[in-house]
Amino acid sequence: MKVEGAQKIGAPRERVFAALVDPAILQKCIPGCQVLEKIGDTQYAAKLTASIGSIKGVFTATVTMVDLVAPSHYKLLVDAKGQQGFVKGSGILDLSEQSGVTEIKYTGDVNVGGTLASVGQRMLESTAKMMVAKFFSALENETGDK
Repeated sequence: MKVEGAQKIGAPRERVFAALVDPAILQKCIPGCQVLEKIGDTQYAAKLTASIGSIKGVFTATVTMVDLVAPSHYKLLVDAKGQQGFVKGSGILDLSEQSGVTEIKYTGDVNVGGTLASVGQRMLESTAKMMVAKFFSALENETGDK
């Protein structure tokens, strides 16, 4: 499944990028994230609660940030597993700024297996869009000018 789009955040690019690599802020912004702890220079262990349709579960994940070019670019690699299946994916975030507003362009590929995959493509896509919207709303609250 492909995920892509753009989102504007009312804050300077340096502040937004700093938030996107700060585990404490990311934990607050990622829907269902219970734990996000640093286990390496650019690697994190996460525990997430997620639900897609009627399927709910807890997932443990490893998140790795690669190709970091502060404050404009990085790539995320995610590998999550739970009783309900697995999620593997990668995403690229590119940040640009104009007049104090940061635009984040994102693209990603997500593969889902196990029971999770049984809910169907349409349900997966709508859940992914909802989670992305919640993430960026929380990120705006954490970084936006108040």
